[in-house]
Formats: sequence, structure tokens, C-alpha cells
Amino acid sequence: MSAAIPADGTWFDTLKRSFADVPVDAANDNGIATGEFLEAAESLTSLFDLLGSAAFSPVKSDLTGNIKKVRDRQLAAPGESQTLQSLSLNELKTKKHVASEGLLWLVRGLDFTAQSLRHNIDNASKELSDSFRDAYGKTLKPHHSFIIKPIFSAAMSATPYRKTFYEKLGSDTEKVKAALEREVAALEQRVAILKEFQGRKEAKW
Repeated sequence: MSAAIPADGTWFDTLKRSFADVPVDAANDNGIATGEFLEAAESLTSLFDLLGSAAFSPVKSDLTGNIKKVRDRQLAAPGESQTLQSLSLNELKTKKHVASEGLLWLVRGLDFTAQSLRHNIDNASKELSDSFRDAYGKTLKPHHSFIIKPIFSAAMSATPYRKTFYEKLGSDTEKVKAALEREVAALEQRVAILKEFQGRKEAKW
């Protein structure tokens, strides 16, 4: 569960690391720092606890499982894994792709999360269930089997009311909006960099 929200703060202040604090090396092919990225991804998975339904357990465990695959590779070959891109390319040289595939699915899951929240930020009259369903159709659903789709669809329908969710993020509406926008924008930027990388020939197996 999340730590207590400070009296004058937001839920985002309780995160161990924000995506806005994950270094991107613009001079080195937009290399994204592995450790910090995994820490931010792990922090963000607590968002699904905040949604307050057991139906979101599969979504969260999917993310944490893929975080573990990437971290296992980082621990096994730390010198080759400073950035997510180098971690993946160096693993592929060994003719394995456990972490690279984990990263692919992690990016899809984070893309789903980012698009869900972006849709809700940009459509003030929409309920969370609409935003999550819309994002699911664009991100994870095309890659899911007929066995997995109903499990995730059930989660989309189990989201709390918009008003309830935003109240859980903090009592100061303006601070919540600013913090949510900052986190989502940072997540979107890093997801876009990784999707571009994963679309390259050398990143495929």
C-alpha cells in the first residue's frame, strides 16, 4: 500500500521515484537509466492499489513480473545494463531475449497507464472506466490472447468513479492536477523513446 499523503501534498509525493526524475541521456541516443526507470515503474504500480479493486491485481502483477525480468538481467550483467537500450542490445547478443521481451511488455503496460491517465486529464467529463477502456483497446488488447482479454476487461470496469479517484490523489485539486500532468508527461516521453527503440531492427529477436 502507498505511504500516507503529506497534509499539503499529493499521492505523487509518496512515490519512491517519479518518472520526471529518470535520467535520459539526450547526447547518447536518449539512453534511459535502467535502475531509476525500474524504480519509477515499480512506484507507479501502486497506482493500481489506489484504484481499490482486486480486479486490478492481474494488471499490477503483469507490470511487476516484467520489471523483475529486466532487473534480473541488470543484476546479472550490470556493466552492460546502464541504460535500458544497452541492456536489451547486450542481452540480444547472447541469443536470449527474456529481459528484452519483459521490457517490451513493460513498455506496453506503461503505455496503457499513460494513455489511460492522459485520456482522463484531457476529457474532464469522462469517467475512469471510459479512459481505461479506450487506452486498453489501443495498447494492450491487440497483443492479448482471448484468455487474458476478459481478465483485463473486468479490471477496466472495476475502476472507481472519477471524483473518488482524484480525491485519493490529494485534497488540493490544483496540486493534484499539476502533479498528475508532470508524471504523465514524463512517462509519455520515456515510453515514446522506448517504443521508437523497440521498433528498430537491432532491437528485435
